[in-house]
Amino acid sequence: MNISLLSWLVIGLALVLASLPFLSERFFAVFALEAFPQKPIWLRLIELISYYCLVGLVGFALEANTGNPFPQSKEFYVVTFCMFIVFAFPAFTYRYLKK
Repeated sequence: MNISLLSWLVIGLALVLASLPFLSERFFAVFALEAFPQKPIWLRLIELISYYCLVGLVGFALEANTGNPFPQSKEFYVVTFCMFIVFAFPAFTYRYLKK
């Protein structure tokens, strides 16, 4: 596959998975929560962090598959997590700010 196409695949996956905790009332979009009538924010944040790790693993796997993966420092992870939060902002706005 083309490296550019793989990059867009990871970005698209990040856009979808960053929005998913705020658009779905199910835990990881699969499990129904009967204990909570509405999913609490701390559970949504746990999902967001989990999806960030999943996107990172997919990106690392695709990078390792196409060639040698580059070593990353903590700054890379801080910047990508901030970008992941920016990707989640439209769904967050739809869930909490649009009334």
